[in-house]
Amino acid sequence: MVIVVTGATRGIGRGLADEFAARGHQVVTCGTTGGDVVADVTDRDQVRRVWDTAVDRHGRVDMWINNAGVTHSRLPLWELPAGEARHVLDVNLNGVVNGCAVAVQGMAAQGHGHVWNMEGLGSDGRVVPGLSVYGASKRALTYLTKALAKEVPPGVSAGLLSPGMVVTDLLMRDAGPAPSRALLLLADRVETVTPWLAEQAVARARNGAHVRWLTTRKVLTRFALAPFANRDVLS
Repeated sequence: MVIVVTGATRGIGRGLADEFAARGHQVVTCGTTGGDVVADVTDRDQVRRVWDTAVDRHGRVDMWINNAGVTHSRLPLWELPAGEARHVLDVNLNGVVNGCAVAVQGMAAQGHGHVWNMEGLGSDGRVVPGLSVYGASKRALTYLTKALAKEVPPGVSAGLLSPGMVVTDLLMRDAGPAPSRALLLLADRVETVTPWLAEQAVARARNGAHVRWLTTRKVLTRFALAPFANRDVLS
């Protein structure tokens, strides 16, 4: 399988790319500072170059994962600099729009393919003060993906990947200097989540699929076992 992963220079994207490669898939990565293709997902022409590179190397793209994302300073909306807010919306939403448009167009021409979009805080409607713009971008991404699943041409499908709370630079910036008890209970390391997520991404690539690592049952179990567990995901 030929798989493209955006935002794959670190964190979940890098972990997924490594897991796919370890399973024998052909992987093409991109990022603003590295990867197989240096590309800014807010520029559709640069995203199209990622697609073209994958096709030139491997003849097709079977799966495209829109993973690239950024967060912002944990501030009330009125204190958040306009440029910072705009950048989050541009990467997290417009970047996904660009990735979906390029991938679906190319997959329609080749007759097959699946697009995964990566959920995050806010996708499920949960509200966290200080992360209004980031949360809104992820909430919009979820709607976008569900709508896209109703629009895709024959042979093409789209779905949502939800990695839960993963210890990355993104999460730790959101958490601040004193991580909450919930974060310590619910967060997992990249190397814990990405093997499972990679397996599921391949196995469950169906239209409208919604793959969740951190299920309600898992959340309730972790809180129930908290007095007896010693989870140390930050060291």
